[in-house]
Amino acid sequence: MQEIKIRQADYTELSVRALLVDVIAELSERYGGSGDDTPIADEDFATPNGAFYVADGGERLVACAAWRRHGDDAELKRMFTARSARGRGLGRRMLAAIEASARVAGCRRVILETGDRQPEAIALYESAGYERIEDFGYYRGHDGVLSYAKEL
Repeated sequence: MQEIKIRQADYTELSVRALLVDVIAELSERYGGSGDDTPIADEDFATPNGAFYVADGGERLVACAAWRRHGDDAELKRMFTARSARGRGLGRRMLAAIEASARVAGCRRVILETGDRQPEAIALYESAGYERIEDFGYYRGHDGVLSYAKEL
């Protein structure tokens, strides 16, 4: 099996956009509708506003995660591992890359919104030291939304 490398990527790359189709499809499968209506602009994940990371399996991208500025915080977005690559610790590696990048950029913590239909994500965040906070984002006040934060 080829080594999977974590690297920073441009959110507008065609290979990134192809992976994002899978991200949205899985969210739609779990939650219905479009999957995620959170407004996102291409520049949200470009320096100095944030960063976008991928796990590159050589033939294709198999995971992604990004952060964008939310005041003094880094908001985690688009955390995803393809079904074919799950169970290899990629989620934890991606989360570590996001935290390191946000720390270097001067963010004080990483915050995130997730949903109650993503138990794998919730388990990862909690095991990595994230704690529940007051809901803050686009889905604030929606049933099933869970917000977390971790000091950097």
